[in-house]
This record gives sequence, C-alpha cells and structure tokens, in this order.
Amino acid sequence: MKPEENEKFTDYFGKSVRALSDYLGIGFQIAVSFAFFVLVGYWADEKFGTAPLLLLVGVVAGMIGMVLVLMKVVKNANKKNR
Repeated sequence: MKPEENEKFTDYFGKSVRALSDYLGIGFQIAVSFAFFVLVGYWADEKFGTAPLLLLVGVVAGMIGMVLVLMKVVKNANKKNR
C-alpha cells in the first residue's frame, strides 16, 4: 500500500468510526427515552392498579421523547451543514 493510500484509508476509517459512534449514540438515546417512559408507565399501573392506561400513556410519552430527540439531532445536523 502506498503512503498516500494509507493516509486516505486512515482518514476515511476515522471519519467512519466517528459517524458510527454518533449514530450509535442517537440510537441509544432513543431507546433509553422510550424504555424509560414505558417502564414508568408499567410501574405506575402496577402501583395504582390502572392497567393498561398508564402504560399506554408511557408509550405515547416515549414516542414524543423519541421525536424530540430526532428533531434535536436533525437540527444539529442542519447547523453543521451550513
């Protein structure tokens, strides 16, 4: 491998790893926000005996949380591209 090719490969690989870590972080944020609200809804249903009402509220709140995380990510991505 030529030195120029090696430098291009390391640059490309480094950018790929950074992008992968960004996307994994986003996925983790989405999963945690959804799971948190669903588990809180499930716990509240068990505590108050209102099954499945609060679980459904937790699912809706989790979906809203996911949308908010995605909107934040898209907004930051748009700022970077300008």
